Amino acid sequence: MAKPKKKRFEVTEQQTIDTVINQMKEEGYMPVRRMEEPIFTEKKENGSIQIIPCGKKIVFEGKLI
Repeated sequence: MAKPKKKRFEVTEQQTIDTVINQMKEEGYMPVRRMEEPIFTEKKENGSIQIIPCGKKIVFEGKLI
């Protein structure tokens, strides 16, 4: 079975960016795009809901070498 031309690699809390990039190279992919998405939590305070940023999700898109 052939590898897909593009694949996404997500950086988890236990990983660093370097380990994900090394994993991409081992699988035969080269990073072409980095996407960051904020993660929010809702907190109820004085009857109103406040949206507070609590982290971010980093995803790399890899292209087959």
